[in-house]
Amino acid sequence: MDNLLKDLGYAARVLRKNPGFAAIAVATIALGIGACTAIFSVVNAVLLRPLPYIDAQRLVLVWGELRARNVPDWPFSPPDYRDLRQHTTVFADLAGITPAGRAPIGGDTAEPEQIRVAGATPNVFRLLGARIAIGRDFTEDDAIPQAQPAAGAAPQPGLAPPPRLPAMAIISHELWQRRYGGDASVVGRSVELGGGGGRAQIVGVLAPGFEILFPPRINVFRVPDMWTAVRINYETANRNNVIWRVIGRLKPGVTIEQADAQVEGVATDIRQHFQISQTAGLHFHVVPMHDDLVKDVKRTILTLMGAVVFVLLIACANVANLLVVRASARGRELAIRAAIGGSRWRLVRQMLAESLLLAGAGTALGLALARGGIQALIALAPPTLPRLESVAIDPIVLAFTIAAGLMTAIACGVVPALRASRPDLMDVLRQSGGSPGLKAGRALRNAVIVAEVAASFVLLIGSGLMLRSFIALQHVNPGFDPNGVLTFLMPARGQQPAERAQFMRQVRERLRALPGVLGVSATGPLPLDGQLANARWGPEAAKADPSLYRQADVKFILPDYFETLRTRLIQGRTFTEADNAATDAKLIIIDDHLAARAFPNQSAVGKRLLARIRTTEAELFEVIGVVAHQRHASLAVEGPEAMFFSDGYVGPGAANRWIVRTAGDPAALTSAVRAAIGGIDPKATLAEVQPMTDFVDRAMAPTRFAMLLFGIFAGVAVVLAGVGLYGVLSTVVRQRTAEIGMRMVFGAPRASIFTLVIGEGLRLSAAGVAIGLLAAFGITRLMATLLVGVQPTDPITFVGITLLFFAIAAFACWLPAQRAAGLDPAVALRDE
Repeated sequence: MDNLLKDLGYAARVLRKNPGFAAIAVATIALGIGACTAIFSVVNAVLLRPLPYIDAQRLVLVWGELRARNVPDWPFSPPDYRDLRQHTTVFADLAGITPAGRAPIGGDTAEPEQIRVAGATPNVFRLLGARIAIGRDFTEDDAIPQAQPAAGAAPQPGLAPPPRLPAMAIISHELWQRRYGGDASVVGRSVELGGGGGRAQIVGVLAPGFEILFPPRINVFRVPDMWTAVRINYETANRNNVIWRVIGRLKPGVTIEQADAQVEGVATDIRQHFQISQTAGLHFHVVPMHDDLVKDVKRTILTLMGAVVFVLLIACANVANLLVVRASARGRELAIRAAIGGSRWRLVRQMLAESLLLAGAGTALGLALARGGIQALIALAPPTLPRLESVAIDPIVLAFTIAAGLMTAIACGVVPALRASRPDLMDVLRQSGGSPGLKAGRALRNAVIVAEVAASFVLLIGSGLMLRSFIALQHVNPGFDPNGVLTFLMPARGQQPAERAQFMRQVRERLRALPGVLGVSATGPLPLDGQLANARWGPEAAKADPSLYRQADVKFILPDYFETLRTRLIQGRTFTEADNAATDAKLIIIDDHLAARAFPNQSAVGKRLLARIRTTEAELFEVIGVVAHQRHASLAVEGPEAMFFSDGYVGPGAANRWIVRTAGDPAALTSAVRAAIGGIDPKATLAEVQPMTDFVDRAMAPTRFAMLLFGIFAGVAVVLAGVGLYGVLSTVVRQRTAEIGMRMVFGAPRASIFTLVIGEGLRLSAAGVAIGLLAAFGITRLMATLLVGVQPTDPITFVGITLLFFAIAAFACWLPAQRAAGLDPAVALRDE
C-alpha cells in the first residue's frame, strides 16, 4: 500500500507539471465514460432490472395469434380464457386485464374529469403482488355476472328488469390524492362512469408506485386511475368477442417450453371445435413478461450500447497514444532511472499510476456528465421506451462506471507502461535532440490511429443510415394531412342513443361556427393514436368458405372525416348526414389496399363485403367509397388494410376522437373549443387535447432518438479520431524536423513538404477507412430493424460517409502539414 501511495503521489507531481496533457487526457476519458454510463443506465433500467412484481421471473404473458390472417398479439375471448384456466396445469394462477380506456367520472363532489379505467379479473393484484393501501382487494364475488333472463323466457308484464349491479372498483393512489385529497372515507363511495360505464363502488386504494407493464405496442395505460372487476358470464359469452390480455405465473420448475406446449394444446382443441378459429389459424404461445416488455426496444438499446462502447474504446486509444508519445518523450529520464537501479516493475507501476489517476479523474468527471446525459436521454427518448422514469445512476450503474474506469486505466496504461519499462540506455544516450525517444513506438501509434479511424468510421456509417431513415420517414405520406388539426378525446353525453347523437350534432355545429375552423368530425380510433381496433372481413364467398376471411383495421367515423383529414377519395363517395342517421344502413368505405385485395382490377363501389362489427356473425355491407390508405399504427410500415363504418351504425358515441381543422395554429383554438363545448354541456370533459402533428412526432420519435444518439456518438468519435490523427502527425513533424530542414536546404518546395505530411495522414486514414468499411458491411446488418426506407449496406450512405470522412481527415492533417511547410531550415537543422 505504501508503494502504491508513493507511486500515486509521484504520478500526481508529474501530471501537475503537464497540466495541458492531463486536462486533454481527463476530458477525453470523461467523454467516453460519461456517454457509456448514460447509455448503461438505460440498459440497466430497461433490460436488466427485474419487474416490480413478486417472483417476477415466473411471470409470463399468454398471447393468441391468428396466423392465417397475419395478426399477432391477439387477445383472448372470455371462453378462451376459461378454457385456458380449466385445461392447463403449468400455471400457479392466470389473470386477465382489458386495456384502459377513458371515461368521464362524476357523482361525487369533485369536478367532472376523464379518468383512465381498466377492467380486470378479480385476482390480478394478488397475482402481481400489489398492495392495497386502504380498503380491500377484489374478491371473486365482485365479478359475479349480471343476472340475465333465462333463454327463451318471455318478459313478465309490469315486472321491471333487475337493477344493474355496480362495478367494484379499486383506484390508484395518485387519483386518490388528486381527486379525493387522500380522504379514507372514499372507500364505499359510489361514482358514476360516463360512456355507458354505469356506477362503480370504490372498495380500495392501491399503494403508491403500482404500475402495469405491458409491451408498448399493446398501448395499455401504465397507471390506470381506476380498476374494475369485470362481470362476465363465461358460459354464455361470445367466443368471437376478444377482451382479455392474459398474465400468468408459472409453477416452480415449469419451463417456458412446457407452458408453451400446453397452451398450444388448448388452442388446438379450440380449433377442432370451432371452425372460425380453425380458418383464422388460432394459436396460443407463452412469453416471459420481461422479455415481451423489452422486445421492441431491446435491439435499439443494445445497438446504442455497442456504439457508445466504440466511443469509449476510441477515447482509450487516444489517451493511450498520448501516453505512448509522452513515454517516448521521457525516454532519457526513464533510461537513466533504470540505469541507477529502478526495476522494470517499478517503472511499470509508476506509468500505470499516472494512467490510474487520469482514469480516476476522468471517471469522476464522466459521472457528472452522465447525470446531465441521463436527463437529456429522458427528454429525447420515445414514449415507447418502457420504465424510462426509472433511469438513474443507482448502485449497479455506479459499479459499472467504476469498473469501466478501471478497465480504461488498464487499457490506456498497460502498453505505454510496458514500452517505457524497457529503455535502452546506450541507444538513448547516443541520440541527440530534445526528444530522441519519439522515434520509438511509431508503428504502435500508427496502428492505434488506424483502429480509431476504423471505429469512428463505423459509427459515422451508422449515423448516416439513421439520418437517411429519418429523412425517409419525413417523406412518408401517412394518407392524411396532420397540419392545422386539433384533436381531443370526448365521449358523447347522454344515456340514450338519441341524446348522444343530438349532443354530437350540437358539438359539430358549435365548432364549425368558430372563426378559422375549416372542418369538424370525429373518429374512433384516430390514425397513429395507438388505439387500434380490427375485425374480420371477406368476400361474399366467405360465408361458405371461412378461410377467405382476413383481418383489417376498423374505424367508426362521423361525416366529413376524410374531408377534415384531407384523405383522398379515390372512388365513390363518403358518408353523409343521412347515412349516419340511418342506423340500419349497412354501408362501408374501404381503403385502396382492401379494394385491391378484395376486387383486383375492378371498381369496388357497389360491391358487397362481409364484415363482423356489431353482430355475432358477419353481415353484408355495400361499398360506397374507396379512399387512400392511412397509416394507422406506424409511419415506418404501411400496416393492414382498413374499413370505415358510420358512427350511427355502431351506436352514437363510438367516434370519440374529435378532429378540428383550422386555418391557423390549432393549439390557439383550444380555449375556444372548450368554451363552445362547455356552452352545450358544462359536464362535458375533454382530454388529450393536442395538435395532430404530435401523433406524427411520436411516431417518428424512436427513429429520431436513435439518429440523434448515433449522431452524437459519431461526432464525438470523429472528433477524437481527428485529434488523434493531428497528434500523430504533429509527432511525425517533430520526429522529422531535421529531415524536413535538409529537404528544404536541397531545394524541396514548401508545397512538397505540405503534401508529404498530408499524404502520411491520409494513408493512415485510408487504412482505417478500409478496415471500417469491411466492419460496417457486417455490423450495420444488426441495425436492419431500426432502418426505414434504406438498406443496411446503402451505397449512397457508404460513399457519402467515405468522402466526408476523408474531408475531415484532411482537415485534421492540415495544421501539422502547415507547420511542417512553415519550418525555417536553419532552425530545423540547429534543433537536430
